[in-house]
Amino acid sequence: MANTHSIVALDVGERRIGVAVADTAVRIAVAYDTIEVDGSELEAIARIVISEHADTLVIGFPRNQAGEPTAQTEFVVAFSEKLKDVAENIVFQDESLTSVLAEQRLKSYKKPYTKDDIDAQAAAIILQDYLELHYA
Repeated sequence: MANTHSIVALDVGERRIGVAVADTAVRIAVAYDTIEVDGSELEAIARIVISEHADTLVIGFPRNQAGEPTAQTEFVVAFSEKLKDVAENIVFQDESLTSVLAEQRLKSYKKPYTKDDIDAQAAAIILQDYLELHYA
């Protein structure tokens, strides 16, 4: 399919970063991995962007229930600034309730799961929402 590209999404936390990937030709987000925040996270994200040939990085944008920015929003925005040389395009996507939805989804599989699984699944939900808004 002409003019398709890969996208990587991040659910940024202070301890872990959930990662998901998708190709705009298929438009299905897939939970990819989690990255521990230990000082090597920028390099890990760059490796994923390169290996996936991604030109867009979608970052979950946290807000409170009233839709207002929070302290976590400031953290995510500051973190995204460090990624400006990693991907051609960096965009934000609302991440409201994605961790809750991710955990519900994982529970429905009736298999054990970890916080890492929740974070990666949340990144997939963020990315799927982005795909549906921009590539439907």
